[in-house]
Amino acid sequence: MGFLGFLLLGLIAGAIAKLILPGRQAGGWLATLLLGVVGALLGGWLGGLIFGEGLEEFFSLQTWLLAIGGSIIVLLIWGLVTRGSRRA
Repeated sequence: MGFLGFLLLGLIAGAIAKLILPGRQAGGWLATLLLGVVGALLGGWLGGLIFGEGLEEFFSLQTWLLAIGGSIIVLLIWGLVTRGSRRA
């Protein structure tokens, strides 16, 4: 998968992760892109460790599930880190 394909995967995976998790997450499309790219990297790494499979092709279901799962993990961690900094 090329660099632009990976960025597109990250953007979409980050957006899906934000839709799956309840509550308000701060950030616009750039934060979603960064969240998704980091999540896709994490998902690919964890997939390689646990299942022996990583991010293969853009249109692979395995690639999308790993990227979305990694994005959810990154979003949960980000929510824990930034929880104390929110003001009402």
